[in-house]
Amino acid sequence: MARTLARVLGEEGHVTETAHNGRTGLSRALEDSFDLLIVDWMLPERSGVQIVRGLRAAEVHTPVLMLTARGQVEDRVEGLDAGADDYLPKPFALSELLARVRALSRRQGGEGSSVGTTIRVGDVTLDPVRHVVRRGEERVELTAKEFSLLATLMQRPGQVFSRSVLLDTVWGVPGEVSTSVVELYVSYLRRKLDREGEPSRIRTVRGVGYTFEPQPLEA
Repeated sequence: MARTLARVLGEEGHVTETAHNGRTGLSRALEDSFDLLIVDWMLPERSGVQIVRGLRAAEVHTPVLMLTARGQVEDRVEGLDAGADDYLPKPFALSELLARVRALSRRQGGEGSSVGTTIRVGDVTLDPVRHVVRRGEERVELTAKEFSLLATLMQRPGQVFSRSVLLDTVWGVPGEVSTSVVELYVSYLRRKLDREGEPSRIRTVRGVGYTFEPQPLEA
């Protein structure tokens, strides 16, 4: 499979490197700069989930497409929670894999991307290059997925995002993971970002979705 993927991606104009075990893959991903990582869940020496967790712990935020034969919803959620950006169950069509590679590439650096541009909304600042979020002078520690969700909301303050749009944008798996995952991560963000005794910066629009407000409003 690795040889096939390398050949197909090469035909699409990508330059690829292949690692055949998890330990080597993690080492290369930490040492070198890549635009995208395609990681199999079941690898010798270190699993794909362990690779992604190791990268995110080291604050390496290269987009990751996870491949796996494990099709249960719980497995998909585990991979996404570890920090993977997208999830493709086996068996899959090569055309779908290439489409997801293109989507992740656009999200990482394409038109409209926030890469390289600090976002400021009220007293909240998000730096996508350094992967740092601050509210006022206080640094807010976020996981990779929490950071992506917050960045999406902050790019268009005041705009209401539906749960399905957020799921598609942040997780890239519409229809494969319940929108309740979005609700869960919004609660994580509120817990970390909001200040005690103040209304939440993330407002719930009942029956629609969520919006990030320039000033605190009642959720």
